[in-house]
Amino acid sequence: MGKVTGFLDYAREENKDVPVEERIKNFKEFHIPLTEEERRKQGARCMNCGVPFCQSGMKLAGMLTGCPLHNLCPEWNDEVYNGHVAHALSRLLKTNNFPEFTGRVCPALCEKACVEGLDDAPVTTHDNELYIIEKAFQEGYMQPRIPEVRSGKRVAVVGAGPAGLAVADQLNHRGHSVTVFERSDEIGGLLMYGIPNMKLDKSVIRRRRALMEAEGVVFRTGVDVGRETLTAAAILRDYDAVVLACGAKQARGLNVPSIEQAHGIHYAVDYLTSQTKALHEQGEHAFGIINAKGKHVVIVGGGDTGNDCCGTAIRQGAKSVTQIEMMPEPPVERAASNPWPEWPKVLKVDYGQQEAIRVFGHDPRVYETTVKAIETKKDGSIKVVITSKVKFENRQMVLVEGTEQKLPCDLLIIAAGFTGCESYVADAFGVALTERHVVKTEAEHYHTESTVKPTAAANAAKIFTAGDMHRGQSLVVWAIAEGRACASEVDAYLMGYSCLA
Repeated sequence: MGKVTGFLDYAREENKDVPVEERIKNFKEFHIPLTEEERRKQGARCMNCGVPFCQSGMKLAGMLTGCPLHNLCPEWNDEVYNGHVAHALSRLLKTNNFPEFTGRVCPALCEKACVEGLDDAPVTTHDNELYIIEKAFQEGYMQPRIPEVRSGKRVAVVGAGPAGLAVADQLNHRGHSVTVFERSDEIGGLLMYGIPNMKLDKSVIRRRRALMEAEGVVFRTGVDVGRETLTAAAILRDYDAVVLACGAKQARGLNVPSIEQAHGIHYAVDYLTSQTKALHEQGEHAFGIINAKGKHVVIVGGGDTGNDCCGTAIRQGAKSVTQIEMMPEPPVERAASNPWPEWPKVLKVDYGQQEAIRVFGHDPRVYETTVKAIETKKDGSIKVVITSKVKFENRQMVLVEGTEQKLPCDLLIIAAGFTGCESYVADAFGVALTERHVVKTEAEHYHTESTVKPTAAANAAKIFTAGDMHRGQSLVVWAIAEGRACASEVDAYLMGYSCLA
């Protein structure tokens, strides 16, 4: 514990934000870091608790509290206070392969479990984490760590999202030769094409790729494993172990008549991908093929992805933005039935909603509502969304009669989550899926269960899985945790034991 009275001497202070009026003019990251002196004060607030819930990663009341990576937050908070960036980095990288990702996009489960959160002012652990890794890159501490000895074992990782990258990073540092196959033109998975630039600039992903390549990881992008570009049989023939980390990209649709025939309706990931590709290919002021400029935009889904779509639509110049959310509006403060350190089920006003409030004068979210029907123009493009209030009876959503309303809509974006993995990769490798449409394994393990078709039984033992393809749609921090745990099992399979943590 750096400063015994730090939590009394200093108030919580987060990174500053570029004013809304300025940041909505572009797609750049808009958080302004504190000075080094200010950051050290934030590190000083950490009390080094006897029981550090921040790193617990445990379930309470069915929801996770604390970091799934079990990050050693008190240790590196102390090093931040003392100005020892190199020491802070060594503790941070012990549990987290990619702090530059989680420091930007993680919802900070560590802070929700912080003891100081009892007073609603937890340590700024999330911002401290980002400070450490960015300072480390600036100071030249992040140099390639090339294994001195190679095992002679070859591992194929299918999917270059955070789980696949974590598997590759761990196994490469262990000395195995790792090739990562990715069907997109860039690595990162949803980090690249599911999270907009203002939350995660893509140069951050490319910087990490360059470092991993310098360390020996091979990336093959534009390769769709399981289809004509590369067969499962070829992968199984050439590699000693295979990890399937293809995500849970089967988007959930809407059960609305004639919706598939209408124009102007898109899934959130397609919308966000369109904008990211435009920025990459045409420059920082380009808009994607799916463009909200001058349009009434309706977003189905009130979660993080819906918020990202809201912020993107505003930057494209939408005429209006409405977010439809099935669940009731959460309370502003914790309910008595939701005590610390449980995950706080309270109202969150994220950057997209903040921007909508400033631009349109009101929160874009409409609660306890769903889309019941749509109306189209003569050319088949969407014109109106008909909504209905909903209620839940016996855990089933029921429409409330007589509550229908019409919303003008030129662009309907579906951000309703995902229903599991796309099955063609699992089918190609002959691995079984669960009723949740994710790859089947033993509980808390990553070795797949084979259908023995079309994969030969001898090959089945070498196939593993991790990330959203294994656990379903989840957080980046969970994907990294899964990747690390899976890498340990792969290493034990290849070597007979593992020293990976």
